[in-house]
This record gives sequence, structure tokens and C-alpha cells, in this order.
Amino acid sequence: MKLNKIIIGVVLATCVAAMSCKKLITIQETDLVAGETALSTITFAEQSIIGIYNATNVEMNILLNAVFADEVAKSEFYNAVTTHEWQYGPGDVGLRDSYTGIAWQYRMVNRANVVLAALPNSDSTKVGDETKRIRLKGEALFLRAYGHFEAFRYYCTNYDPAGLAMPYMEASSLEPTPRIKMDVFFQKLNADLVAAKALLPNNFSDISRVNVAAVSGLQARVALYMKDWANAETFATEYINAVPIASIAVFPKIWVDSSNAELAWRLAKSSSAGGRIGSLFRGTSTTATNVGLVTWKPSEKLWSSYAAGDVRFASYVKDEPLLTAAGRPSRVIQKYAGTGYATANENVAHGKPFRTAEMFLIRAEARAELNRFTGANSAESDINTLRTNRITGYVNVTFTSKQQAIDEILLERFKELPYEGHRFFDLRRRGLPVSRIPADAPSVTGTTLPAGNFRFVLPIPLPEITTNPIMQQNPGYN
Repeated sequence: MKLNKIIIGVVLATCVAAMSCKKLITIQETDLVAGETALSTITFAEQSIIGIYNATNVEMNILLNAVFADEVAKSEFYNAVTTHEWQYGPGDVGLRDSYTGIAWQYRMVNRANVVLAALPNSDSTKVGDETKRIRLKGEALFLRAYGHFEAFRYYCTNYDPAGLAMPYMEASSLEPTPRIKMDVFFQKLNADLVAAKALLPNNFSDISRVNVAAVSGLQARVALYMKDWANAETFATEYINAVPIASIAVFPKIWVDSSNAELAWRLAKSSSAGGRIGSLFRGTSTTATNVGLVTWKPSEKLWSSYAAGDVRFASYVKDEPLLTAAGRPSRVIQKYAGTGYATANENVAHGKPFRTAEMFLIRAEARAELNRFTGANSAESDINTLRTNRITGYVNVTFTSKQQAIDEILLERFKELPYEGHRFFDLRRRGLPVSRIPADAPSVTGTTLPAGNFRFVLPIPLPEITTNPIMQQNPGYN
């Protein structure tokens, strides 16, 4: 693949980060700075793993799922016809609008493979290095699986064992690489997760690094996409048991980063490291009263979906009086707002790849599909638990059919998980259309994306097809 050709650059970058200039000067000249040199110690290998975490991207998923689905509407600035109105092609999405998961995800995969190749020969120089070697292998396997699964979500249809997945890279390679069948792809992905889980500590308290609970979270999500309902329930339960759901009082603190409730893994972001997730929806402000340009506002469909007393409303969206006073569209997305306007950490927020609430929703969907839609340990009980921890004065609901349960679960995913990178993919995997209400539609052509439309799967970017000629394009884009 094209992006696997970055191996030399990756290793050089690792070398620069890990060694002083003096040490670099003493290295004998060679034609290649190989992985075993750059990652010669466990300490250097750990620095490389941390570098993978720092480069892990959640922003693209957040924006893609919001813009391609029904979570946002245009506000003060609109330059996204190809994406918001589903008019993209192989030469456009990856170049003009930067919605290409190949660059981000396979860069992560390649870096993980470099570490995995070097780890067996990395020198142990400190007490505890042998224990750390095991953990680093687990982290690298998890990150490799995570990157591959994200690539699948961008470029593949719903799970079908005989369907076409993406390449599964288990070693760095400069050779063109073909796509493989989904059954083989998911066998490799699940094997990586099982191996990672056996290597990672269960009591690793630094949630900026993955642990057993985080692996369970990804396993639950993978099983959901595979429609492996029994395992989706099992793995979601593992996560729920390890990381309790946030109460109504604690929930708002998650979104101002004063609580790590519901998080098994957190991607730390800062203003200096490009961590302004909130800038996906609103620019930074020039003064405390001059709010930055609002590109995307919450959709009316989402805004009106919350009942009175729902703590999620004020945590996720806001009607800003300063904008009203200035005669500007006043609704803004609050979820990743960071600190106050024109402060150093405006729009800065940590990435939250998994949350306990998502696991409740995965488990509820699995239980509904297994026809356990009502009673104890059912879809109904999971939805009632989630809503009790979100809505003041909530009264439990009773589901009378599997279809009612599924409908309520999808509605709850819409209200609980907006701007977290799920909605567009949820509609695709459930075989549903994107349906925007008139107030949110940018144009007639931007009202509905019919269920099953080929544009639910993104095109392989033209540069990738050019440099990897055996990469097969998705249907509808040839």
C-alpha cells in the first residue's frame, strides 16, 4: 500500500524522538535506519507506542458521521456540498474535503507493526522492562486492530463473510497489497484483540493507554458490526462491569474533562498538539464576547429530540446569548467547547473512543436481536438504566416487541452518541436512510440518502488506487 511506504520516515522520526543528536552522530552510516536500531531498547519502543497514541485520530470520525448523517445543519459558513450533500467521488473526498481514513488508520497500523517487529530484540535496560515488553506488545496489537477496524468502517459494506474488506497488514511492506475477504479480515482482527487482551494488565490505571476494559469495548463494537450478538453482549458486559455508568450529576463533568467517568481509554488532547476537537464545529474566538465563526450547528432533528430534564441537552448543545445579541445564528455544539471563549483551551477536549453508555446500547441491541427485549437482563432494562442516569424524573418504559426495542435503541444512540463518530455508520449497518427534516436539509439533493445507496461506503481515494493498482475500488465509483 502507498502508506506502508512511510516505514523509513516513521523509523527516522522515532529515532529523532528517542535519541539525542550526539548519539545520532555516533551511529555508523548505513543505507537504512532499520527498526531494530531505532527501537533498540524497551524505553525507545515505549516512546514509539506513545507516539502512536498521540497520532490517533478521532476527529475525522466525529466530523464525518455528523456531516454525512443528520447531526448537524449548516450555519454561518458552508463549503461542504460534496460531503453534506453526498456528491463525492474518488478524486474529491480524500483531496478536497480530507475525509480519507486510509492515511490516518494505516499510518497507525504501520507504526504498530514496526514496534511489533522490533520488540523481541529490544534490549532490557531497566528493572521491569520484561513486564513492560509484554504490555507494549499488547498495546501494539490493540492499536493495529483499532486502525484496521476504523478503515473497515470507512470503506466496506455491512459485514458479509464473502464481502470485500480492506488489506490487513501484519508487517510493514512496500509491496502493493490487495483487499481481502471479510471473514479472513475479521479472523485476523479478532485474533489480534484476543492476543492483546491476554497481554495487557487488568489494573493499568493510566487511561491514556489501553487496558483490558478498552479491549472489551472494541471487541463489543466489532461484534456489533458482525452481528455476533452473543459476543456483543458478553464483551459489552465486561466493559460495563469494569467501568460504571455516570450518574446525572457526574455526566456533565465528562464533557469538560473534569471526570473520567465511563472512560477506559482517553486520548489526551492539548491546544499545542492540535487538540481543538470543538473547532470542527466552531472557530476559535477573537475575544471573550466575539464567538468564533460557527460552521456547523446542531440539527433541529437532534435539538428537538431531548425531553425536559435530559442532562445531555445542556452538555451537548447550547443557545448562545452572545450570538443572539450579535444577530448571528445562535445555536452551537457545546460538547467539545473546552474552556471559555478566547481562552487558551477553547475548543480543546480529550478524545473519548469508548464510553460505558455505548456499551449499554450495544448490549441492548444484542439482547433485542436475541429476542430478549423485555424483562430482567433485557434491552428494556438496559435502556431504562441508561435513561435513569440521564433524565431527571424518568419513568421506566416497557417494550412490547423486538421492533419497538430496536427503534428505541437507535433513537437513544442518536441522543446519547452524537458527535462521537457513530451515526452515519449506524444507519448503514441497520439498513436505514439518512433522513433530514426540512429545517436541516441544505438543498433538495441533501434531504435523503436512500438506504443501501453506494455512497454509504466511501470511495477508495484516487491517489491510493494510482499507487496501489491492485487495490479494488468500491462499487459506484469506477
